Amino acid sequence: MSNSASERRERVLRAIVSDYIAQQEPVGSKALVERHGLTVSSATIRNDMAVLEAEGLIAQTHASSGRIPTEKGYREFVDSIQSVKPLSKAERAAILKFLDQGVDLEDVLRRGVQLLSQLTRQVAMVQVPTLQVSRVKHVEVVGLTATRVLLVLITDTGRVDQRNVELESAVSEEVIAEARRVLNDHLVGKSMREARGALEHAVAEARPSAHDMVEAMSRTLLDTLVDAPSDRLILAGTPFLTELRGELPAGLPAVLEALEEQVIMLKLMSAVHELGQVKVSIGEENEDQKLHGASVVATAYGKAQAPLGALGTVGPTYMDYSGTISKVTAVAHYVSKVLGS
Repeated sequence: MSNSASERRERVLRAIVSDYIAQQEPVGSKALVERHGLTVSSATIRNDMAVLEAEGLIAQTHASSGRIPTEKGYREFVDSIQSVKPLSKAERAAILKFLDQGVDLEDVLRRGVQLLSQLTRQVAMVQVPTLQVSRVKHVEVVGLTATRVLLVLITDTGRVDQRNVELESAVSEEVIAEARRVLNDHLVGKSMREARGALEHAVAEARPSAHDMVEAMSRTLLDTLVDAPSDRLILAGTPFLTELRGELPAGLPAVLEALEEQVIMLKLMSAVHELGQVKVSIGEENEDQKLHGASVVATAYGKAQAPLGALGTVGPTYMDYSGTISKVTAVAHYVSKVLGS
């Protein structure tokens, strides 16, 4: 096959994918010639389409219809993207201004996924910084009732975890202050891997008056944060899935179920850990069967040598890949910038 024929077929494939993304309708040879200025006959384009179909890159839904891209065709298209659509100066300024209004890490992340969802008209998700990459910055203890306290763990990544702790007997403000001091003395600067030993020392060294309280709080921290890390996602834009045309709505319940089962999405997002690198998973490339009807575009956010988590979108396989990659990249960049400032 000559280079010109090969290049033309690549162009035909890109045109079919682009048209199908725009219209979700099978694409015919005549429409390709008219819309994309291909300087060959419809018969030549039909031959090219037959070759692309034999290679598994496009498919014919029924005898008289045009062609639609297959997952293999989408992958070929994504891999051939040389540059993504740049955001306008006004869009970039609006993103930064909106994120700058965040009051803390989770507010910035929540604003980020809300914005990404609106920009892409897809479900957006962000992984709250995992405790595995965090160190304890401060522990706060607040009395709620005579026998209940609120335990707040703040990490150097800005993550905040809160737990209610029930106590067997009433405690005074002095005892609460002592328990707070002991936990901070032993936990500040420690990673979750180091927390078990630090908590054991905290219990051992607590004054008798605060011993039972420190032990109860240590047990809560071990059970919910050390032994069973509560990594989680923030989601936005789930209703956009119900507005889609095309093939995804048929598999919509499975995709919604995967989004609800955060462990599925967390596993997928945890595999994304290189800043500046965008991972695109199309259809059956997604390990979990529930996501076989969707595509996921994700990238990492955080500092250059210390990514904090991943951010991305879930949408139909006929999504605008170039535009989605651009928007995911931009929002991740500005989230990183705001969190690092």
